[in-house]
Amino acid sequence: MTEILQIGSSQLEQLIKRIENIESKLGIQRESKDATHPANEALKYCSLPKVPPQTFNSNVSLDRVRLIQLISKKWVNGTKLRYYFFEKGDYAAGNDQKDIVRQGFEEWKKVGIGIKFEEVRSMSEAEIRIGFLQGDGAWSYIGRDILTIPKQGERTMNFGWDLRTDPRRVDVPVHEIGHTLGFPHEHQNPFAGIVWNEEAVYRYFGGPPNKWDRETTFFNILQKLAPGEVQGTQWDPNSIMHYAFAAGLIDRPEQYRNGLNPAGGLSERDLQQAKFFYPPLDESSYPELKASHSEVLSLAPAEQKNFVINPPATQSYTIQTFGKSDTVMVLFEDINGDLKYVDGDDDSGTDTNAQINVRLYKGRRYVLRIRLYSNFSTGETSVMFW
Repeated sequence: MTEILQIGSSQLEQLIKRIENIESKLGIQRESKDATHPANEALKYCSLPKVPPQTFNSNVSLDRVRLIQLISKKWVNGTKLRYYFFEKGDYAAGNDQKDIVRQGFEEWKKVGIGIKFEEVRSMSEAEIRIGFLQGDGAWSYIGRDILTIPKQGERTMNFGWDLRTDPRRVDVPVHEIGHTLGFPHEHQNPFAGIVWNEEAVYRYFGGPPNKWDRETTFFNILQKLAPGEVQGTQWDPNSIMHYAFAAGLIDRPEQYRNGLNPAGGLSERDLQQAKFFYPPLDESSYPELKASHSEVLSLAPAEQKNFVINPPATQSYTIQTFGKSDTVMVLFEDINGDLKYVDGDDDSGTDTNAQINVRLYKGRRYVLRIRLYSNFSTGETSVMFW
């Protein structure tokens, strides 16, 4: 105590700041009596754009719906996602901002998943189109929802504040890229068991710096995902897809009444989820799908099979699945080792089969990828082209 009293006031202030900094890095948050005025400065958060949900006929079973919801926004494994930074106008930013986003892609590359990323200079080539419109928040469309957004001038991801001054730094783009890979917000997991102090949540996110209306807060925080949209029943409060929450926003579980702070970075479960949907691929071992020869797929839900197609002649072909199943099927052309999208079809929630009608060229190599949502009858699903 004597030693502490001997410390000057300015030194004491520096010591307190050091302790608070250490606590912040360790994920420790001091209790706040008022959730609208947390001990730490409020952070800006990701606000997802709304997309109309897929609807199903009454004859589609609940089990089918859950499997489709779980898988439908995920890319077929082996897809190369090309990203583009807007270069002019309000959507543009300097390399200091772009480099932090590039680091986010590098973090996902380190995981070793089957999805690849490539930066391109042409907007028309890119699936992911990244803008930096200030004041528009941080957001991304989820997974294959990107494909519904027109390519001419439309963003699929945005960073609406200076990433250099955000204490989360690279975790912000890692989170948004996680959405692009098809992963939703983890705090909306229906199995989390979170009981919110709802009015405190509305006040907190309605205040600066987010200033969300009640609808936006409900959509991004309080609304629980459908059970089919999350894998299993585990909740991961350390997920990169989980927000940090100030004291007073969560009533239960009780250990989070004083705040919830994810550890930062990709959690162990994040890595497991990514590798479950996008396991590493050995592209040299794909079997050949030969013309007029049926191949049984023998897949479990979310599993994928890949084939090489070497057309025997240049002509129009039909590629189709058979059997009572929900599948997504995508065809790529191999151009000097780079797979370019040709066509695809998704028959999920329907009574039809996935079918691609396309002109193929002799001497060219194609790769066909098929992911199963579900088999909803006895018998195997197969694929053939003719």
